[in-house]
Amino acid sequence: MPSRNEVKYIQSLYHKKNRNKEEVFIAEGVKIVAELINAGFGIQKIYGVKDWIDANTNILHAAVVSDDELEKISSLETPNKVLAIFYKKNSVRIPDLKNKISLVLDGIQDPGNLGTIVRIADWFGVKNIIASEDTVDLYNSKVIQSTMGSIARVAIFYTDLKSFFETNKIPVFGAMLNGENIASLQKINECLLIIGNESKGIRADIEQYIQQCITIPGTGDAESLNAAVATGIILSWLKLKP
Repeated sequence: MPSRNEVKYIQSLYHKKNRNKEEVFIAEGVKIVAELINAGFGIQKIYGVKDWIDANTNILHAAVVSDDELEKISSLETPNKVLAIFYKKNSVRIPDLKNKISLVLDGIQDPGNLGTIVRIADWFGVKNIIASEDTVDLYNSKVIQSTMGSIARVAIFYTDLKSFFETNKIPVFGAMLNGENIASLQKINECLLIIGNESKGIRADIEQYIQQCITIPGTGDAESLNAAVATGIILSWLKLKP
């Protein structure tokens, strides 16, 4: 049974400043927790219902909680057996992005969008995402849940995009409404694909670094596509084109 101080501490971690201070984050649910354990994330504490604990007797730092106790510390409407506090894996140095397709996120704000983009990147084998400093925090609990465990396989690097592009030597593509039809592109094995803010798109001071604007042609009347949906469609063309 978590003490009153433990409950208060766990609830504090739903706020970015406290996660940053403690260098930890919360993940919930059987699948996501298992993915992060298998990926080697350090465990601070795990709270699981009895049947989860009984099935995972090899896990250290685990405590049994009742369904009601789990509900008190969970951010989910329907908690799924286990909540874990993991230590962050802070990625400081951007790796070599040559001969790869990587994503660049310019001001993505919705946690669900970021989590879904991470999951889409994982599906298409994109290992690295470069994010503007004002992109939503990767360790936001809603982001973590939306990744469905893909956070274990995709690295995100937060940086000043203008400084990043000033030293970049890799072709830069930008997802724009007035770009070239993605269906007309040749096979691409190396690029940085910029996805802009959900409502404002790619900022003007970042547009200057785009070498080729691309777009997804539509036949209906919608004004635009959701950022995560657009990412999935574009990556399917870039990664799967014969």
